[in-house]
Amino acid sequence: MGVWRSLGTRDVALRELMDDPACDAATLARTYEQFRLVNGVVSGAGSVYRRWIRPRLSPVWTTRLLDVGTGGADLPRRWLRRAAAEGLRLEVTAIDPDPRALTAARAALERDPVPGLELSAATTSELARADRHFDLVMSNHVLHHLDGREFGALLADSERLAELGGTVVHGDIERSRLAYAAFAAGTWPFAANLLSGSFIRADGLASIRRSHTAAELEAALPPGWRVRRATPSRLEVVWQADAAGRARG
Repeated sequence: MGVWRSLGTRDVALRELMDDPACDAATLARTYEQFRLVNGVVSGAGSVYRRWIRPRLSPVWTTRLLDVGTGGADLPRRWLRRAAAEGLRLEVTAIDPDPRALTAARAALERDPVPGLELSAATTSELARADRHFDLVMSNHVLHHLDGREFGALLADSERLAELGGTVVHGDIERSRLAYAAFAAGTWPFAANLLSGSFIRADGLASIRRSHTAAELEAALPPGWRVRRATPSRLEVVWQADAAGRARG
């Protein structure tokens, strides 16, 4: 009952197990492997591709996508495969500051190579200072990890990285009792088998408690940004260079 009541406010003090530098390496590696299965359900990977990525793809020119906080890079690999199957040209730069995440991503890419994927430990600030630009800047389940300063810095960096006509979409969980109950119930049958030996269930529930509501995100966003609701129980923080230019004009 205490957790149920606490969902009314963000639990910013709660720490996910996989964020502990001293967490068990084998459990962490299994968690990264299982992201492929879990993200296929909770991250709206297919709808993100259809709404935000595919309309910007071409069989002639190459679309450049930046995936921030890529983890095991399962989403960019999924998107690259789908684009290739449709004869469309996509390149993804996938970044993560955690060397353990990049180790897992490189191992997955070695096991199952996907052309067009670049893995890097660079930060968004480093890429912005290097004057890199992308057609799409995206992240999945990153925002709830950030404090206020980091949140603002990510948005500012994202604008610079997409300023030449690009679009930014940072997707995250929407905190609610329904989302918490659905994830708890949906993962419970697999806790002792498919998800055993990973942080998926515990950290997923912690992530929901750390996440924002739409109203909280709207209150924190600078001008030019908007919040869009998506499924399942997801929010998308969106910025588009063309729209921002029109607003300034």
